[in-house]
Amino acid sequence: MQQYIKEQLKLFYDNPVVNWHEHVWTTDMWNNTDPGTLDTVRCDGLVEFANTCGIDKLICSVVSVNPHCTPKEQEMRNNATIEAMERHPDTIMGMAFVNPGNGKHTLKEVERCVREYGFVGIKMYHQYFMDDPVQYDLVEKCIELDVPILMHAGKLVVGPETQPRLSGGEHFANIARRYPEANFIMAHVTGGGDWAWQLKGVIDCPNVVTDISGSVSDTRAVEESVRLLGAERVLWGTDGSASAGVGKLLSANLTDEEKKIILAGPKYERFLKKGVK
Repeated sequence: MQQYIKEQLKLFYDNPVVNWHEHVWTTDMWNNTDPGTLDTVRCDGLVEFANTCGIDKLICSVVSVNPHCTPKEQEMRNNATIEAMERHPDTIMGMAFVNPGNGKHTLKEVERCVREYGFVGIKMYHQYFMDDPVQYDLVEKCIELDVPILMHAGKLVVGPETQPRLSGGEHFANIARRYPEANFIMAHVTGGGDWAWQLKGVIDCPNVVTDISGSVSDTRAVEESVRLLGAERVLWGTDGSASAGVGKLLSANLTDEEKKIILAGPKYERFLKKGVK
């Protein structure tokens, strides 16, 4: 069985592989007051999967779906990511989860995570649209620190609306044009919804990339991402759907060279140096 796995995953074993969108979890994940500490069992399992599949780096965060996530909560969630990084320093790198509505507290938290602990970017959920003016100070801070912004994204096509501030391609295009020097990751283009809408919205925004994480494996979604944006603007990720993430890339009708570019993410390689202390 091990030999069979290695043969199927030769592309992963023989080339650099960076998972730009994954998460670690806390012991009381959905508790907005006290999310607890790192769930070490799930964390270790994630790293074991990475080792089995030839994944070199896992870029992880701990998110909150709380629309009013407090400064204390975001700090506790980032502390769990720090613990994961210290537990698996050769594999896990951090993205700081923040709520831009916390203003100066969020800017200080980004400084703490990037400067003190080597986080390689920031992660946001759908507390606000990507182009909301509340984001401006945060985007400018990320430009100053030279780190990318990974934002939960999608274009839902069924009701009722469960994520009223879910950012579509148009929101990313708006902020990308306002801040051409910033770097944005439009999350999980294959995470559900109208992925074609998402891609078309950012075609002419070279500072926006996407990742192919998520559980959706629509025919040609990965191929169209490459066709419309170019392989250099497509990152590999899993976002909790590890086996699907591996399978959708291996089965994509792309050249091996295009797949290698997606796996390595050369356009974002320099950001990984933030995590080298």
